[in-house]
Amino acid sequence: MADKSLTDKLCNASANGNLCEVLFLLQNGADVNGFNTYKRTALQVVKLGSTAVAEALLAAGANPDVRDPVLSLTVTHDAAREGFVDTVSVLMRHGANVNLADERGNLPLHLAAGEGHLRVVHLLIGRTANPRTSNGQGYTAGQLARLRRRMDTAIYIDEYLSSH
Repeated sequence: MADKSLTDKLCNASANGNLCEVLFLLQNGADVNGFNTYKRTALQVVKLGSTAVAEALLAAGANPDVRDPVLSLTVTHDAAREGFVDTVSVLMRHGANVNLADERGNLPLHLAAGEGHLRVVHLLIGRTANPRTSNGQGYTAGQLARLRRRMDTAIYIDEYLSSH
């Protein structure tokens, strides 16, 4: 019971972006890859703007590719969709697989493009095995950007693809 309690505390500290508490709990035996009451790890619930917390969890051995039990999203999908370029960068430096598709066939690139997060698209497009891949609805990242009127992003993707 104490271990689950520590895991829940670690997840709460991570979700709140509380670096000091995260470090304290990790030093005191919290399992960085343990699942909380809601079947999520501390990295899965990290406050996405808290790059230092994500970095600390990853440095402690957090698995960046654990999938959410609902839509099979990874934290990279979440950070890309929300436009947290620094968090995506940290995840990638720690080996996050940017080529994992969620339950709907979306790569992190699809989610970033659809929301018009150009800086995240810049970061992901060269690391995505096939940036022309269609998601489960049949749309490429560029098509999603265009469909959602994210024209700067759509134009960048088109130019990238035409030069590669």
